[in-house]
Amino acid sequence: MRLPTLFTCACFTMMLFMAEKAISQIDTSSSDGLLQAAKKAAFDEDNYPKAKGYLYKAIAKSPNYADLRVFLGRIYTWSKNYDSARICFEEVLKQTPGYEDACMAYADMTYWNDDYDKSLKVSEEGLTYHPKSEGLLLKKARVLNAMRRFQDADKTVQNLIRINKNNTEARALANRIRENAAKNKIGVSYDFVTFDKQFADPWHLVSVDYGRTTGIGSIIGRVTYANRFKTDGYQYELEAYPRISNTFYTYVGLGYSDQVGVFPKWRGGFSLYANLPKSYEAELGVRYLKFTGDPTWVYTGYIGKYYKSWLFGARTYITPSTFTSTVSSSYNISARYYYASADDMLGFNAGYGISPDDRFNAIQINGNTKLISYKAGAMFRKKIARFNVFTIDANWFNQEYLPKTIGNQYQFSIGWLRRF
Repeated sequence: MRLPTLFTCACFTMMLFMAEKAISQIDTSSSDGLLQAAKKAAFDEDNYPKAKGYLYKAIAKSPNYADLRVFLGRIYTWSKNYDSARICFEEVLKQTPGYEDACMAYADMTYWNDDYDKSLKVSEEGLTYHPKSEGLLLKKARVLNAMRRFQDADKTVQNLIRINKNNTEARALANRIRENAAKNKIGVSYDFVTFDKQFADPWHLVSVDYGRTTGIGSIIGRVTYANRFKTDGYQYELEAYPRISNTFYTYVGLGYSDQVGVFPKWRGGFSLYANLPKSYEAELGVRYLKFTGDPTWVYTGYIGKYYKSWLFGARTYITPSTFTSTVSSSYNISARYYYASADDMLGFNAGYGISPDDRFNAIQINGNTKLISYKAGAMFRKKIARFNVFTIDANWFNQEYLPKTIGNQYQFSIGWLRRF
């Protein structure tokens, strides 16, 4: 038992020696070496005072070396010494007007401190010298979105996407701006659902909705007509997406129908969404369904990632055994390819289980038997004449509608959305 211990100690000692040797190899006699040492102290050691010490020495050697003051300004920003950071950035821009890295760092600091006017001014000044700078275009679009200048934000981010369609941060931001760019929107959709075994007659669903962007977020009202089981029914829904900050927003929804069996009597939901760094997005939420018996609560989680022109996502729904005979779960993976704007896409999905957000099949959650269901589908969306969006959607379900009795279900839909 002693030999492995000695071997581990020896390896650890060797690693420490190599790390110290690497640090000692940085030439701190030059300004470049001091900048490298400052970055190592800040990023690897999380030691801002040490990093600032290296930068002070470097600036004394090379007072006109812009990158030194920019990095010092960033460290002041991270340390919440904003006045000192501002002095650093403005000194660089006085010496070298439009210096790209200084403009980006200064725009970040002012944006994080809600000084949107200054952040926009700095971004635009930088763009006069670097009109194709992806970083500055992204920061300009971001602050315009925060200022609720959605049309200007949309123009800016679409310009960035034309420069680099694989910029994932731009894609994520474009999706958020798209929802805010128009104050009003109306939508109409028709869905046709047919079965090979489960039901003799197809289902028909028609929805009409109206949404408006307000100071607290968007609000949507929707009326859905359905003919299922040779019975007509209507469902009335109200949804809202209140904003909490530039990072977080929520979803709140409530629906009612007096035709139980065609629709749930009551349905509701709440979710917290987060726009995360590195082009990630996430959601945690709960859904509520009430038919004729006890209500059903379903918990959901989602994680998404933008990669080049793609958005990949994974979602799960968990129904505790309190509401069913056993713990029930469903899973779904999705991929969207944006071939032009945020409204132009191809979508693909595959999943297991029934989702309470699936308006075609949520009615089949009304039961305490855990049945098996598989799903695959594709979607095409196209923007026409700027404010019109057309969607075609098709899905296939292989579903156990009774214990050990399986059938296929096919769903086709077409939709139109108009923003104004």
